[in-house]
Amino acid sequence: MSTTPAPATQTRTSPARQRLLDAATDLFYREGIHSVGVDRIIEESGVTRATMYKQFSGKEGLVLAYLRGEDQRLRELFAAAGAASDDPAVLLDLVIAGIEQDIRERHTRGCPFINAAAEYPDPGPVRDLIAEHREWFRATLEHLARAAGLTDPADAAASLVLLRDAALVGGYLDGQERAVPAFSRTARGVIASHRS
Repeated sequence: MSTTPAPATQTRTSPARQRLLDAATDLFYREGIHSVGVDRIIEESGVTRATMYKQFSGKEGLVLAYLRGEDQRLRELFAAAGAASDDPAVLLDLVIAGIEQDIRERHTRGCPFINAAAEYPDPGPVRDLIAEHREWFRATLEHLARAAGLTDPADAAASLVLLRDAALVGGYLDGQERAVPAFSRTARGVIASHRS
């Protein structure tokens, strides 16, 4: 399975940059982007204000780096699945299992991209990055669906993206014990309904 890597911000990450990014990732996801100020991120990461602005040139730069990190993690999961099998049908199954695991273990407060979109309703760099991520995710699923011989791969991919969105939000609002089985059952039903 071929995946396109996320845009690289720099080849080697400095320890201070990584501490800032780790703190921002945790705080932005748990508490919301707009509710977390730069001072809090600086305090949590243990770096100076000058280092923060040198590394990210402002909060929006840090927000973009946070979202790029989330995008990169998903691309790495797809790459790992591709390394585990080259059978498109198996890969679709691994995608569903990976989303189930993500809802249970990592993204327990909804989708970071949906959350960020709610805080950034207007056009701009944050919304551009969110759109780019979603287009990559949709196109990758469509590619897998086509390779697996599903009828109407674009429709199958669109349905799976929508189901993932709903499952991440549902996992947060209704609990994983409800959202995960419903997602799994419905996603597998979508795939089955598109088999020739």
